Amino acid sequence: MTLLAAVAVGLAVAIVSVAAYITVRQQMYQNLDDSLIQRAGQAAQKGVLTNLDNLQKASADAFGLSDIRVGVLSATGDKYAPVNSPLPPMGDDELQIAQNQGDQASLRTVGVRNGGSHFRVVAVPARFCPVREPCNYDDGLYQPGALVVAQSLGPIDQTLHNLGIVLWAFGLIGVIGAALAGNAVARSGLRPLARLTGAAEHVARTEDLKPIPVTGTDEISRLAMAFNAMLGALAQSRDRQRRLVGDAGHELRTPLTSVRTNLDLLAQADKRGGLRPEDRQQLLDDVRAQMDELTQLIGDLTELARDTPQVRNAELIELSNVVEDAVIKVRRRAPGLEWHVQLTPFPVWGDERLLGRAVTNLLDNAAKYSVPEGTEQRSDGQPVGHVTVRLLDGVLTVTDSGPGIAEADLPHVFDRFYRSSEARGRPGSGLGLAIVKHAAEQHGGMIYARNVPGAGAQFTLWLPHAATQTR
Repeated sequence: MTLLAAVAVGLAVAIVSVAAYITVRQQMYQNLDDSLIQRAGQAAQKGVLTNLDNLQKASADAFGLSDIRVGVLSATGDKYAPVNSPLPPMGDDELQIAQNQGDQASLRTVGVRNGGSHFRVVAVPARFCPVREPCNYDDGLYQPGALVVAQSLGPIDQTLHNLGIVLWAFGLIGVIGAALAGNAVARSGLRPLARLTGAAEHVARTEDLKPIPVTGTDEISRLAMAFNAMLGALAQSRDRQRRLVGDAGHELRTPLTSVRTNLDLLAQADKRGGLRPEDRQQLLDDVRAQMDELTQLIGDLTELARDTPQVRNAELIELSNVVEDAVIKVRRRAPGLEWHVQLTPFPVWGDERLLGRAVTNLLDNAAKYSVPEGTEQRSDGQPVGHVTVRLLDGVLTVTDSGPGIAEADLPHVFDRFYRSSEARGRPGSGLGLAIVKHAAEQHGGMIYARNVPGAGAQFTLWLPHAATQTR
């Protein structure tokens, strides 16, 4: 920014200085040319200086010392000037004016600037009276020639030289001032960015996700607010991971302890001669059930550990087909239930595997609580409960015939590893409904639970239509 300000001001000063210098120079030369032509023309008309007798007798003081030189050039090339006064520069341009006798005047610059003899020379056509010839009463005695006037350019050269020094000095001062101002503005403007950089380095060094203070509403402040939002998201993600690891360790401890106990019991029994076949089979079945529970728990943990803000490889899915497949799957696992299913087509963009897992968890949960504990089938062949599944306009409702959810448990049913007192005696890891919420959020939807009077618990899952989703 400092270099940019200095270069910008330097270019502006250079352009203005060159323009000012050229303008002043042209104007001074134009004024000098106009003055010389006017004075030379008047002198040629009056005939005082074109009378060679008068011209040669004139003193140099009459022409402003050495500042102005006056002379007459005849058509034959003869040159005349006042006594004790040098001749003005006379060349081919002035000779052509003397010979042609037209209405034009010649203008040229002779000499080198600051070289000692630098003149602006003007020549106008004139008719002069030769020396010792009385021409007052006989116009025929006048001969063609040119009156030549040379004006020294020393004062103009000095003025332009001084002007150049002033322009260079003020331009240099302006560039230095612009550089200092640009540096001050850059330091002041980038100070919040320096604080933000320091905060980022502090986070990388200490992993402390504490937000930084933000003041103002400029772009740097917006960047700081975005950085704080990122820190907040990172802090939440880290907290979720910590809770997940802590809860997972707690939940894994119980089945692992049970498996270890059963294996130790089996090993000790083998040392003592072994168990009865039926006892051994019961022990192995218990171990197998615990391993199945561990497998389900690890799968649920793997699903929840994917802490992604949204579904990545989304595809167009017909939600009614996903729900229908889940109903067929869960119906085989719960043959003692009566299922009431009403589905209408509804397309969504999403992950078919994750949505299928979420819907299956909802149906498994409804089936589990619709069956009274310890009852798989009534003796008279009638269903022990029923589950109602409806999909209308992207709203999936699953209603069971169980006892419902206690009011104190309703706000926590979607928390990870949360299990109500009624659910502790039933199989499950406490992650099924958490996966449902996770899937709904990843697809831009929502899930909530309530109790239905005269029935049981009802879970409502809403997903946006494919036409309104962003991929």
